[in-house]
Amino acid sequence: MSEPNIKTVQLANTESLAKDDLEAVRSLGEAFQGLKKQLGRVIVGQDQVIEELLIALFSRGHCILEGVPGLAKTLMISTLAKCLSLSFSRIQFTPDLMPSDITGTEVIEENRSTGQREFRFLQGPLFANVILADEINRTPPKTQAALLEAMQERQVTVGRVRHRLSDPFFVLATQNPIEQEGTYPLPEAQQDRFMFKVFVNYPSFKEEFDIARRTTSLISEDIQPVLSGEQILELQQLVRRVPVTDHVIRYTLALVRQTRISESGAPEFIKEWLSWGAGPRAVRYLILGAKARALLYG
Repeated sequence: MSEPNIKTVQLANTESLAKDDLEAVRSLGEAFQGLKKQLGRVIVGQDQVIEELLIALFSRGHCILEGVPGLAKTLMISTLAKCLSLSFSRIQFTPDLMPSDITGTEVIEENRSTGQREFRFLQGPLFANVILADEINRTPPKTQAALLEAMQERQVTVGRVRHRLSDPFFVLATQNPIEQEGTYPLPEAQQDRFMFKVFVNYPSFKEEFDIARRTTSLISEDIQPVLSGEQILELQQLVRRVPVTDHVIRYTLALVRQTRISESGAPEFIKEWLSWGAGPRAVRYLILGAKARALLYG
């Protein structure tokens, strides 16, 4: 017998997904609209930024937001944390911040019952579900690197002991692109840990008018949680169950591989402007992001 073609397999998988997870897909769409509504009570405009943040959240990725001061990057992230029933930590990155200030440290503590002294680990602000790394480029690379293991392996190693971080775990970093004096730009290896680099632009005239009216009056909005940690984990699993055809995977590979100057068939402008191309992690993020966006729009 000949093997079924890709379209037949795709249809069969889609029908299976619809039967088993139709209710979950509906709930994801409702959660998407609910989160946008709650965020809209505080944040004016920035619909694309909010959508990209939520795609990264449901894809189990991390985001770095870049924009000039005063565009509500920090407010957007803290408001998103309020919309989720998750623990939240804000870390203000400064030049004197040390890795142990983020991950935690071991202290000597005396056991009153035995009189013996023993080490006890004090958890740092990294032990939360949503981490706001505010102005991440203001701290040296040694401290920036303290996030790498947590972002990739969801754990922190102190001494010889590994401490697991709770799921879901979501790092949102901000940085200011216009001030370079006294800053430490993220090395490529650290930027690679982020799924998206989201650019936050100036608002339109109408949006800025609404911002001015809201922030200069006594208007205050109560933010209601939309999703719990358990629901987010379920939706993250749902994203990975979305079927994808081999054709789409090949298309994604073609896009990524053409950024590598050593690949045959890479465009001339790529060889002229790039030193290194994207790696396999970019392929994974592109496919996961496409799956998540497809689910958000039903």
